[in-house]
Amino acid sequence: MSATNVIFIGKKPVMTYVTATLVQLANENLVTVKARGKSIVKAVDVAQIVEKRMSNMGYKVKNVRIGNETMQSQDGKSRNVSTIEIDITKG
Repeated sequence: MSATNVIFIGKKPVMTYVTATLVQLANENLVTVKARGKSIVKAVDVAQIVEKRMSNMGYKVKNVRIGNETMQSQDGKSRNVSTIEIDITKG
């Protein structure tokens, strides 16, 4: 999987990521939506919008992976942050 078919979810509006995902799906058969921490909710929203609103295009959530990463906080302490990866495919 190349880095071009991965959408990293951040602080932008949900529809920005939906549009980016749809653009990638026009060129690729598989796109992965990745998020961590508070952005996980937004990643799930992106996947659901693409799957439900674009169901006539044959887009489906194929695989969901959850996990965690250890990160350094600004005060120097390490903490665990939840992560999610959602694979969306063309019919």
